[in-house]
Amino acid sequence: MIKTGQYTPIISVIIPAYNCEKTIRTTIESVLNQTFTSFELIIINDGSLDSTLDIISQFQDSRIKVFSFDNAGGNVSRNRGLKYAVGEFVSFLDADDLWTSDKLASQLKALHANPQAAVAYSWTDYINEKGEFVVSGRRVAANGDIYESLLLTNFLENGSNPLIRKEAVIVLGGFDESLSAAQDWDMWLRLASKFEFVCVESVQILYRITSNSVSSNLVRQEKACLQVLEKAYQERPLALNHRNDSLANLYKYLTCKALQKPFNRQKGLTAARFLWNYVLNDSSRLQRSTFTLKLLLKIIIILILPSLLYSINNQYEEKI
Repeated sequence: MIKTGQYTPIISVIIPAYNCEKTIRTTIESVLNQTFTSFELIIINDGSLDSTLDIISQFQDSRIKVFSFDNAGGNVSRNRGLKYAVGEFVSFLDADDLWTSDKLASQLKALHANPQAAVAYSWTDYINEKGEFVVSGRRVAANGDIYESLLLTNFLENGSNPLIRKEAVIVLGGFDESLSAAQDWDMWLRLASKFEFVCVESVQILYRITSNSVSSNLVRQEKACLQVLEKAYQERPLALNHRNDSLANLYKYLTCKALQKPFNRQKGLTAARFLWNYVLNDSSRLQRSTFTLKLLLKIIIILILPSLLYSINNQYEEKI
């Protein structure tokens, strides 16, 4: 067993944990099973009221460090973890997501091979509550200055993805604690505005979709994403040329999110509004009319007869 008192870990892994008794065990195991072993695992218990702490205490590994606070949210927890982190590199992992065993090793190798880069990211697949594959994520391989590409769409997709030189995050002041959602996209954009990225062209993040994480309040997510975009345009005013494309991609994403299970009338109405905003901002709406009509048909079915969706959902399932 590695004794943390005898060495300084190269990577600090930070997990914010709040009422995650159903998933925290497998999430921790995915970190401990990494082929790269010089890491510390910092778990910020964000006021959990279930058996999360009991499950964490069952792991006997000196690399695990647990700190408990009153509930304050994911952004605050990530920033709290940063204050304890001693590694040269840092990676964040949500308490219900998983990593493949080579995630840290591959991303660290990419950063060592590209010393001008501050961030290495990989690709994501989506799993359900049982850990079963649902859908593939985006397969974008962008390197160097990726700011404008990332402004068009968050192809890192989640907060459990990149490995980052810790000093870069510190310089930016950590995560924006005023945002109620889209905190990861905001951080990746702020990093991309100042530092280069490098892509590891491999699926190494398994993002769990649950009934509680339609990311999760869609209206709140919309508001936060619009805030993130406004901040980004202030950072680089020239990027305003791509504003409509950014908004089209955002509302396409939100529409598809709203059309995921569980289905109900309110989500159908929300999806209809998102779809309208998508069409308004999509310059290629005529070329993508078939896709738009499929989304519209699904919305109509949800509004008229939600139960039908359970039998035909796979036919219209779109990548997130």
